Parts: sequence; C-alpha cells; structure tokens
Amino acid sequence: MADFTITYDIFPDGLGFYANCDGRHVGEITFVRVGIDKMIIDHTSVDDKYRRAHVGLNLVRHAADLARAQHRKVITMCPFARAMFCRYPEFDDVRFLHTR
Repeated sequence: MADFTITYDIFPDGLGFYANCDGRHVGEITFVRVGIDKMIIDHTSVDDKYRRAHVGLNLVRHAADLARAQHRKVITMCPFARAMFCRYPEFDDVRFLHTR
C-alpha cells in the first residue's frame, strides 16, 4: 500500500469521528452518550482499501480516548468495536463490563 496520511476528526455534533485521507472520508465511528457516564459505540466502517492500515482500530482508540477524557465507560454494540475491546487490553479501563 502506498504512503498516505490519515487524519481523524470529530463530528461537528461530537458523536463520532471521521477518518480522512487526501480530503476524503475513508472511515467513521459513531456513538451515543448515555447519561453522564456511559457511551455506546454503535457503528464503525472503513473503506476496504484502508482496512490493513488499522483505520478501524484507530477510530476505536479515538472514541476510547474521548470516553476517558469525559470520564465515561463504553458499551460496544458495534461488532467491530466489541472485537477490538476484546482483543486489546488497552481498552479495559473504559470497558463498561469487564468480560472477555
């Protein structure tokens, strides 16, 4: 795969992140806030061309970082986000239920 730079930007409404490459959206993650202390990740998608570039994982990381900053726990309804939360212990601190 050629060299490229991917940037991650929060949605204007604060309920997700875009992954961008050369001015075009190549992925996104969406979530909803539940009460004052939880977040539900409900959707992650990545253009097939960028799947090997770990764009999906980095989107999950951005959502988890936002949850940490907002002192929220994360519920993963999105199958991809759930898989990343199960695979990587770096998300244990923001996982709502500590089951693997």
